[in-house]
Amino acid sequence: MNFLSTIINYILALGAPVFVPLIMLIAGLIVRMKFKDAASAAITLGVAFVGMSMLISFMVGAIGVAAQTMMKRTGLELSIIDGGWTTMANISWAWPYAFAMFPLQVGVNILMLMGNKTNTFNADLWNVWGKIFTAFIVISVTTPIFGRGWSLALAFIIAAFQIVMELNAGDIHQHRIEKLTGIPSVTCTHRMVFFGAIYYPFDLLLRKIPVLNKPMDAAALRQKVGVFAENHTIGFLLGIMFGIIAGYSLAATLMLGVQAATALMLFPMISKLFMQALSPISEAISIYMNNKFSGRKLFIGIDWPFMGGASEIWFAVIVAIPLTLVWAVILPGNKILPFAGIINIALIVPAYLVTKGNTLRMVILSIIGIPFFLFVGTQFAPMITELGLATKAINIPAGQLISNSSIDGPVFTYAFSFLFKFLQGSFIPLLLAVFWACSYFFYAQELRKETAQETTSIEVNQVPEA
Repeated sequence: MNFLSTIINYILALGAPVFVPLIMLIAGLIVRMKFKDAASAAITLGVAFVGMSMLISFMVGAIGVAAQTMMKRTGLELSIIDGGWTTMANISWAWPYAFAMFPLQVGVNILMLMGNKTNTFNADLWNVWGKIFTAFIVISVTTPIFGRGWSLALAFIIAAFQIVMELNAGDIHQHRIEKLTGIPSVTCTHRMVFFGAIYYPFDLLLRKIPVLNKPMDAAALRQKVGVFAENHTIGFLLGIMFGIIAGYSLAATLMLGVQAATALMLFPMISKLFMQALSPISEAISIYMNNKFSGRKLFIGIDWPFMGGASEIWFAVIVAIPLTLVWAVILPGNKILPFAGIINIALIVPAYLVTKGNTLRMVILSIIGIPFFLFVGTQFAPMITELGLATKAINIPAGQLISNSSIDGPVFTYAFSFLFKFLQGSFIPLLLAVFWACSYFFYAQELRKETAQETTSIEVNQVPEA
C-alpha cells in the first residue's frame, strides 16, 4: 500500500504542466493518433499551462502586492494568513489517505462512462487534491459526531459525490464552453464551476434589467468604445488606478500600468496555445468514439486555463480585487486577509459561464460572490491549520491560522463538508446545501435546453434540400 501511495504521489507531484499533458499523450495514442502528433500536442499543452501560470504569478507579484499595500494603508489587522490554492494543495497531498482518492476518481469516471451516465473523460487528474481537501474537512467536522471510522467512510462518500458532480458539470457546460472558446469537445471539470449555481438565481434577476441584458462582451465593447476596450488599454488604466490607490510614486504607478497591460495583452496569446494543443486531440477522440460507439461523443475535461483567453475574465478579475478588499474590511466575522488568493479565478470563471461573458453582470455577480469566499475561508482556517501542523507540509508559526480566500466552489465545499452539523443544531450548511442543489438543478436545465435547441437548429440547417 505504501509503495502504491509513493508511486501515485510521485506522479502527481510532477504538477499539472507535466501530468496533464502526459495523460493527454496517452489518450492520444489510445485513439490512434500518430506519436509525433500526440507528442507535439501534449508538449504544446504543457507550454500553455506553464505560460498561464507564469502570467498569473506575474499578476500576483505586481497587482497582488499593490492590493496588499492598499490594505496596509487602512491600518486593519486580519489574523488569518491567506496561503492561496498552492498551499492548500500541498497540505492536501500530505494527508495520509490522499493516495486513495486517485483510484477513486478514475474508477468512478470509468464506471460512469461505461454506464453511459457521462460523456466526459476527466483528464484533470492532478486536481484530485480538491476531493482530498473536501474529504479531510468532512473528517474534521464529523469525527466528533460519528467517530473516526464512520467519518472516514462519509469523507470518501462525499468525495465520490463531488467526482460525480464534476463530471455532470463537465457534460452540461460543454456546449456553452465550446461556443465561448471555439475549442471543440473540451469542457471544464474543475469544482470552481459549481459556484455558477449560486450565481444563477441572481443572474436571472439581472437579466430582467434591460441595460444589463444587452451584449456586453469584449467584442461588443470594442465596437462601442474602440481602443478603450482593448486589453492593453484596459490593463494600463486599471494598473494606473491601482497605483494611485496604493499611494505609489508616479514612476511606480506607470510601471504597474504597463505590467497590467502586459498581462492582459498576453493572456489571449497564451490561450491560443490551448486551442492549438487540444483541437487535434479532441478531434481524434471524437473520430475514435464515433467508430466505437455510433453517435456518442466524448468530451475532455480539464482545468480552467484553456478559457484564459477571454478578456472578460481578466477585466472582472482585476476589478474584483479592490471589491474583495472592501468586503474583507466590512464583512462581519471575516478574519482572513486576502493576499495569495487575491487573483480569484474561482470567483470569476463561473460568472463568465453563467453570463456568457457579459462583463457588467460578471462584476455585479462578483460583488455578490466575494462574501461567500471570505466566510468559507474563515470557517475552514482552524481545520486547514490543524492539517498543516499535523502533516508538517508547511511551516506554520505557533498560534497562527492559515486558510485560503479563494477556495474553489466555496458553497458546495462548505455545505457538504459541514452538512452533518445539523445534528448539533447548526442548520446553515444544510440550508446552503439545499439552496445549492435547487439552483444547480435549474441552472443545469437551462444549459441542457440551450444545448438541445442549438443542436436541433444545426441539424435542421444541415438537412439538404429535396
